[in-house]
Amino acid sequence: MVALCLGIALLTESLGLSIEMGAFIAGLMISEVEYADQTLTYVEPIRDIFATLFFAAIGMLIDPMFLWNNLELILGLVALVLLGKFLIITPLVKAFRYPLKTALIVGLGLAQIGEFSFVLASKGQMLGLVSRRVYLLILGTTAVTLVVTPFVLRFVPQLFAWAEMVPWLKRYMENSDRAIEVAKELPLQNHVVVCGYGRVGRNIVRLLQEHHYPVTVVDQSEQAIQQLRETGIPYVYGNAASLHVLETAGVNQAAGMAIALPDPMSTRLCLKRSLELAPDLDVVVRAYQDKDIELLYQLGAREVVQPEFEASLELSTHLLVTMGLPLSLIQREMEQIRDSHYLDLRPERSSREVSRDLRVAAQDMSNKWYTLPQDSPLTGMTLEEADLRRLTGVSLMAIRRAEGEELDYPDSQTALEPGDRLLVVGESDELGAFDELAKGEMPVPTKALSCQWVMLPASSPIVGKTLSEVNFSREYEVQVQAIRREGKFLRFPDGSADLQAGDRLLLCGIVNNLMRVQQVISPQMPLPNLQVPTVKVQVSETLQEYLPLDSLREPNH
Repeated sequence: MVALCLGIALLTESLGLSIEMGAFIAGLMISEVEYADQTLTYVEPIRDIFATLFFAAIGMLIDPMFLWNNLELILGLVALVLLGKFLIITPLVKAFRYPLKTALIVGLGLAQIGEFSFVLASKGQMLGLVSRRVYLLILGTTAVTLVVTPFVLRFVPQLFAWAEMVPWLKRYMENSDRAIEVAKELPLQNHVVVCGYGRVGRNIVRLLQEHHYPVTVVDQSEQAIQQLRETGIPYVYGNAASLHVLETAGVNQAAGMAIALPDPMSTRLCLKRSLELAPDLDVVVRAYQDKDIELLYQLGAREVVQPEFEASLELSTHLLVTMGLPLSLIQREMEQIRDSHYLDLRPERSSREVSRDLRVAAQDMSNKWYTLPQDSPLTGMTLEEADLRRLTGVSLMAIRRAEGEELDYPDSQTALEPGDRLLVVGESDELGAFDELAKGEMPVPTKALSCQWVMLPASSPIVGKTLSEVNFSREYEVQVQAIRREGKFLRFPDGSADLQAGDRLLLCGIVNNLMRVQQVISPQMPLPNLQVPTVKVQVSETLQEYLPLDSLREPNH
């Protein structure tokens, strides 16, 4: 393939065209063949070197004095180019049925003038078609657009977050995340959702189907969707990081989920939003870099797999067995390494490096530094006891102690102390719920109460009623702490909150009472099947004064 590219480039030069044009045509040809990825692997080591030389050479062509003397004209051309290309590209992408967000990102990402314009401008000047002044204007405008584009893309997440807060814009942003196409027959429940149909995703789907497990694939590549159509695999064509797409895939009824998306940001958002829909979902995630492992665990992944480390474990297993060690001993050691999140294999990193990577990862998600009040009921509780993700939906990424110590990715046994500054990640409603919990405005479960999420089926007799009408607090001493509805987090609903089919209710109370409430919610469900995983929320005796058990009996609490 490399020889073919060089041959085409030399051929075009011999025909009177530029060698750059030949290289461009060869690149387009190679990108469409089956071995494109392997070809990229061959040339990748020298790609960055050539790219550096290219831009260094371009920088030597630019005249700084010319840029300064024509600054207003160049800035006007930059604005014209960015706006003009954006208005052309965005509608084109939208016309191909891609979501509005995708169209906007593509429009902003391609709004600059491409590097190939340097070659065209140079040839135009050599042939006398472009004057020296026009040539320098093209160079200056192109260079500025290339420099500006990364900064524009950096602020795109903040721009989307702002747009979703504006009522008349929010409607368009939400509609943009709808599924483009859905297979005719999707599994309704107890299926596995696979996000991403690349090489890893295809292998996962094949193995699941061999064991006759129902599968739904989520992908936004037309090529991948075409393969799914041809093989008859159920699919949802759309962005796997979208709440609406995940709802369409039936995440809230799924038995498990595998995330093998091609970029870290989509992986994080897909994980976070999947757990918003189904907090108890068993999610396994592929991590592209070792620095993402702890972050994904902190966001709620049940298991995180890093391909390079897994390859090391499998190779080591084979060699150790060959050398005569017992297979059971080797397997036990490998599982210990996996349970430790590959810590034995990961290179040691300074606390400053870990902290920097955490900030970079968190800045693309809704996050907030929150100072824990001195009299907060969370003070003295471990993260396992507080169970913040289940009660409020937020994920705690870091703790900065009052004396200056910082704990990145704290474990479940880390205790909260007065004056701690907490880096929490979550949607605005979830951050608001955490604020109320930390201030003691939210009732805190006492003693050894359990909390669990329960799905409200369409056939439930309480659908359409309000919380005050069903009166779980008085009848069963069970409190509805939150409601998940269409991916939204309704925190601490009062008695006027209505109950709708598909709602997920966070119920807190004694285990036996929780089972009685579930029987009320879904009478046809036999009691033996009600044994679902629960999380114990232990609160020290000193915290019981914040919420006496009798207060759970008050209506509308």
